[in-house]
Amino acid sequence: MYSLLSVKNGICASDGFFAGAKSANLRGNGKDDVAFIYSDIMCDTAFVFTTNKMEAAPIKHTKNKGEFQTNFVLMNAKNANAMTGKKGIEDIDSLLSQLQIKFPQINTPIMSSTGVIGVELPKEKILEAANQFDLTQKNSTDAAKAIMTTDSYHKEIAFKVILEDGSFFHIGAIAKGAGMINPAMATMLCFITTDANIDKSDMEELLKKHVENTFNAISVDGDTSTNDTVILLSNKKSGVYQKDAFSDALYRVMEHLSLEMVRDGEGAKKLVGFEVKGAKNDEEAQKAAKKLSDSLLVKTAIFGEDPNWGRIASTIGASGVESDESLLSIAYDDVVVYDKGKNLFTLEIENKAAKIMQQDSFNVICDLGIGNGYFKSYGCDLGYDYVKINADYRT
Repeated sequence: MYSLLSVKNGICASDGFFAGAKSANLRGNGKDDVAFIYSDIMCDTAFVFTTNKMEAAPIKHTKNKGEFQTNFVLMNAKNANAMTGKKGIEDIDSLLSQLQIKFPQINTPIMSSTGVIGVELPKEKILEAANQFDLTQKNSTDAAKAIMTTDSYHKEIAFKVILEDGSFFHIGAIAKGAGMINPAMATMLCFITTDANIDKSDMEELLKKHVENTFNAISVDGDTSTNDTVILLSNKKSGVYQKDAFSDALYRVMEHLSLEMVRDGEGAKKLVGFEVKGAKNDEEAQKAAKKLSDSLLVKTAIFGEDPNWGRIASTIGASGVESDESLLSIAYDDVVVYDKGKNLFTLEIENKAAKIMQQDSFNVICDLGIGNGYFKSYGCDLGYDYVKINADYRT
């Protein structure tokens, strides 16, 4: 048995981790836009990166290292350092090497970036700001705010995991993400720290496992970024570990942050779960659910609070999974609008479904009636503000 206690200070809740932020004036408004995570001892690492073939320089730089430990992550907003060729990687090497002169306690540092694609990394500005870091600072919130792009609020969470014998470890995280979110290692950055004494093999196994039902199960706009990154760092300082407890805590951290990203979707007002059951298998359920969370027609119907179940049925059919209108059932929460070939869409049912869609959060439940496959994805509405935000993203 074990218990999870919610605690404050995100990535700094884990023993031996520090974080903070400074302004390099990349935003042009003096707000923090460069941040760090530092551990006072070396950490094992596990990563999941974007599926976009145009990987950003920070991802290539990290992958080039092979197997390694680190104790430092440098982060910046406003500049993705993507589509910048070999120079983008060379700029990271130069920047991190110079930073190690200022802070010799930094070992095998890595970098993560988010922002505009195709612009050279302003390494001198970033270095000037980073040289002002205080590596004894424990300010997870500042770091979380510094990596925001179009996010309307910062995202962080932490747990103290208490085992049956009273021993404990911590896990905490920060993340950013609100646009270019697609269920293919969703567009975001997420940094997870733990002092659990976890093996690297378990880190890699559990991170990849839980990505599938969290960050890979959300969609805001169907676009996959060049910079998507989830990093798990463990310095093992607690000396405590129990796999089931850690797995549960890690899942809860990732689930919370992924849902916060959908909830904060650019201009979004609604968080919607797309629950597909009765599919031929789990893979087909996942395919249909992700198609629903990704559909622009479904998203705009959600924005208009219109229970147009025809768009749901059409999207399932277009997903290519095995389906049959005579077996399909569709419901908005507990209001069934279509049941195995029967259109139940009376005025009364339509009004009930529309009322559900007026809520901030609800589920669309689709039973394909074929097998036992199940998957739940998450999406949001798509409205006028999304266009406004992305029409002038570079300004």
